[in-house]
Amino acid sequence: MHEADSDEAEHEGLALPPNLRRDQPLVPLDSVAGRALMAVIAILTFLAALSAGAAVLAARASEQWRGAVANEMTIQIRPDSRRDMEADLSRAVAMAAGVASIETVRVVPKAESDKLLEPWLGTGLDLVELPVPRLIVIKLRSNVGPDLSTFSAALRHEVPSAILDDHRLWVRRLSTMANTIILSGAAVVLLVLTAAALAVAFATRGAMAGSRDSVEVLHLVGADDAFIAREFQSRFVRLGLRGGAIGGAGAIVVIALLGFVASRLGAAPEAEQLQALFGAFEIGWSGYVAVIMVAAVVAAIAGLVSRFTVRHYLRALA
Repeated sequence: MHEADSDEAEHEGLALPPNLRRDQPLVPLDSVAGRALMAVIAILTFLAALSAGAAVLAARASEQWRGAVANEMTIQIRPDSRRDMEADLSRAVAMAAGVASIETVRVVPKAESDKLLEPWLGTGLDLVELPVPRLIVIKLRSNVGPDLSTFSAALRHEVPSAILDDHRLWVRRLSTMANTIILSGAAVVLLVLTAAALAVAFATRGAMAGSRDSVEVLHLVGADDAFIAREFQSRFVRLGLRGGAIGGAGAIVVIALLGFVASRLGAAPEAEQLQALFGAFEIGWSGYVAVIMVAAVVAAIAGLVSRFTVRHYLRALA
């Protein structure tokens, strides 16, 4: 409280509440209720930041995966006891090399194809007797629009056991999955921010109810509603900054630890397959900026909601 207001109240003979005495803040910051609210804000910020980080991770992984397969196609040649596999491979490679929109053609070695099955079948198995298809990876030219319908029909005519996979189905499915994760993360962030706003609103009303005598004294000495609202807003902004910083820092530590663990386990075949599908467990600078923005938004919400709640309470009190 300002010193002049305190002297005026004392001169008029008013009994000042403890929080209106000289050099005392109008709204104590380190009360039990304040610490509890700060813990709630920290937890909500942590959850919102993790959701935002997951959404950024899904977006980055989807972009990396689509960029890797958008210009690639695969020819699968299934084993057929009536045909020579090596001759079919050579014929398919020769036909693909003659297509103008195809830049490079690579036959995947059998050992590499067998390694792709290890996460599901285990290691040390003899796959000679299993009908494992052989793969040919095709890279398309970036400046030429692919029109491969004629090539696909000719390939099936020359090599009946061959299938041309253009990955469009998988790209659509991956895009749908990534967009679902991103929208779910955004929805969780909005719900958590709404919960934080409600928590601040209830805490502000409780603080106002507990400081009703102080507010009446302030009105008697001439303090306007804007001054009172600023005092409460300042208190809840500081609580929001503290809670947001704690929750955001906790989310950054958890994300960094998960990335470290994922990198340490990256040598396992299962981890290699997951990394090929979802990319490296890194959210990048954009992800960390999103986490910091969530913490800042929580602090801003705390200040705005407290100011609005105080104004509404003061109008009702008047």
